[in-house]
Parts: sequence; structure tokens; C-alpha cells
Amino acid sequence: MTASSSSESSHPDSLQAHFQPSVAFDEIEQVFHLKRAQPLLQAFTALFHGGPDGVLVRLLVLRELAADSEAVAFTRADINQKLAYLLPDSLETVLGRLRSHHLLAWEAQRGLYRVTPMARNVLAAIDSLLHMGQSSDDSEMGFLMSQVAGSQAMGAISPEQLQHLLGRLVDLTEEFRDAIASGSEFRLRSAQAKWNTACDWVEKGSQIIAAITADPEADAAIHRAAQAIGRAQSTLLNMQGMFSRALNQIERQRVHLGQSGLSTTDIKRWLLRHDNLASLAHGALEQPVMPLFITPAEMIDVAETELLSDRHADAGLLGLPAGEDAPLAHSEAAPAMLELEAWLDSLSQLAGRAPEGAQNAAPVPVQHSLLPASFAVASYRASLLPLLGDASVAASTGASARLAGMPLNFIPYDALVAIDDPAVVALSQATLSIDAPAEPK
Repeated sequence: MTASSSSESSHPDSLQAHFQPSVAFDEIEQVFHLKRAQPLLQAFTALFHGGPDGVLVRLLVLRELAADSEAVAFTRADINQKLAYLLPDSLETVLGRLRSHHLLAWEAQRGLYRVTPMARNVLAAIDSLLHMGQSSDDSEMGFLMSQVAGSQAMGAISPEQLQHLLGRLVDLTEEFRDAIASGSEFRLRSAQAKWNTACDWVEKGSQIIAAITADPEADAAIHRAAQAIGRAQSTLLNMQGMFSRALNQIERQRVHLGQSGLSTTDIKRWLLRHDNLASLAHGALEQPVMPLFITPAEMIDVAETELLSDRHADAGLLGLPAGEDAPLAHSEAAPAMLELEAWLDSLSQLAGRAPEGAQNAAPVPVQHSLLPASFAVASYRASLLPLLGDASVAASTGASARLAGMPLNFIPYDALVAIDDPAVVALSQATLSIDAPAEPK
């Protein structure tokens, strides 16, 4: 190793500092090619070094100037007018960077800027890559194939270009094999679509590869790379049968949902079209069902319990020993019975309002007969209303029989009514109407 190499290796930013001490970087072939292309690499460094926003501004300025094919050179006034949407300080910084890296040539005597040939080559390569990136090339082979085609047409094709194309073909082949081995229908469908695009490029590039292999003046490295590409293309084209067998196997194993014709694949495909699966629950999940204040089943249960409790109390009195006075006690049910009798009297007054032509009487909202009262009393009254018109209960005795025999109709509705009452906020909508008197036969 020379003295200059030793001094370079001691510097932490030198190229030799990245290599093993026993290896000289100038002995590696790829380093030689890259060092020879140093001016072009510095042009890319000038454009792409730094943050992404600065890169965009530099490319914007250089593309705007290069896009004007009618102007050979630009004065600073022309540039200011063309790029008036940029701040003067930012524009001055970008122009200085492009000029210092020979992407813009500056003629001091005439005060003119020119786009250098190297800058146009760099922009052409970038624009070609951007155009291919925006096209519907799922296989990402378009740019590589266009580079090979252009170089072959100009007679300047290199083994490196062919190696890049060969590497992409090998990558695609492995990707398709992994998709087939996965057994996933969706991955297979996606891989097959990419395979179809890759086959289109293979057909377009077959003539180019054939021309390269038939060229007697091409060196051995180019011939070997072209032959390897031909074998890779054949392997890629022969994968159609593998895709078909894998998809047929999945089709035989597909699970259908009853007789609807839908399969789990259809459901998964439909779900994959939604970016936010949680949004599917909007409108499908509501608040829990709120129970109504009056439901016939619960009211009948409560009324039956009250009726049977009175009967059981009467049956218990028959079993007392004779000749002994029962101890005096206040019945806990007496206040409730008095409350019930008072309420039945009010209902009797309602039923007796129109003894004739009752069918024309307007129905009375149920809250007028239930309130005012406490919540417990109102609930108890509401539980007894379904007994109205019950012939079996009317045939018995007691308060429930009296209630069942009243000429009133209880008609509930599936709605809630807000009530201005200190004890009850809302109750189910219902009405009490008077039965029409039976016509004499």
C-alpha cells in the first residue's frame, strides 16, 4: 500500500476507511467504474442530497429550465420570470448549487445560464423512470426492458444492464413460486395478474434478446447474460400451468354458504374492498332495546299475583282454631286496598259518563286515570288495566272482578309519551274508551 493510500485510510471520511486494511479499494473493478463516473454521480448527489423538499425544488428548477426547448440560454431576468412562484433567496440557493455541480453552465461575460448536456442526460433518465413508475406495470420490468432496448438499438448495451433485467426475472419467478406455495387464492390472483404483465414484457423483449444472442460482435459476457435471460423467460412462461393447477385445487376446496351461491372467497373479497372494516358497524349496532312501560305479559303476571295473594289470605283464615279470638292486627294490605277502591271508583265514574251513545265518546289518555300518584302506585294501576274486559276474571269476586266488568276498553300503542309529573317521566301511550251499549234484540 502506498504512502498516499496510508494517509487516506487514516482519514475517517476517506474511501479506504470503509475497506479492510489488507484490501486496496483501487484494486476492485467496480470501484474503478464508479470512480470513472464520478462527475455523473456528483450530479446526482447535487440533486438528491438533503431533505426531500430541497430535492423537489432542485428538480423543479432544472426541469422548468430544460423543458424550454426554444430558449438556448437564459438571463437571470428570464429565470426570475419563469420561476416567479419561488422565493428569490430559495431560487438563488438552488441556482448556485446547480451551477457549482455543472448542471447549469454560467457565462459570466454575457450573464447567461445554460442547461448542460450532463443535466439533460440526468433528467432524461429520471423522467424515464418516473414515467415507467406511473404506468400500470405491476411487474416493474418496463424501465429495465426499455433501457435494454435503447442500448441495443444504439449498439451500446452492457452486461450490467442485462444482469439487472435477469435479476428482476429471477425475483419475479421466486415471487410467483411463493404465491403458488402459499395456497392463498387472493395472493394467487394478484400474482397471476403480475405474471400476465411480465409475460407481455417478455414477448416484447424476446426479439431484443434474440438479436443480442445473434450478434457475432457481442462479447462473451453479453452472450452469457442474454442466454440466461432467455432461460429465465422460458421458466417464467411455463408457470401458467402451475397457476392453473393451484387455482383449480382451491376451487375444489371452496366452501359455499348454504344455497345462497356465496362462498367465503366472495365474502373476503367484499371485505377487502373496505379500507375501514369498523365503519361497517355504523348503523348496524344501536342502543340496547328499551323496555316499554306497559307490556301485557308483565301486567298480567303482576295482576295474577295480586289476585292469588288475596285468595291465599282468605284460605289461611279458615284454618284458625275455633273458640279463640284472633289477635288484633292491622292488615298491611289495607292501605293498598283502600287505594285500589278509590281508583276503581274513579274508573266507574269514567265509565258512567256516557251511558248512551258511548261509541261517540273520545278516548281518554291512560295517564289521566293513572296519575297523579307515586311511581309504585302508578305501576300497580297500570298492571291491572289489561284485566278490563276479561270475562274469566269478571266471573270471580273481588276488586279484580269489579275492574274486569267495567265497560271500558284498554288500547295500548307501541310508543312512549313524555309526562309532566314529578314521579313519572314517560309511559307507554294508551287510551281508555267506553264500550258501546249492546243493541236490544
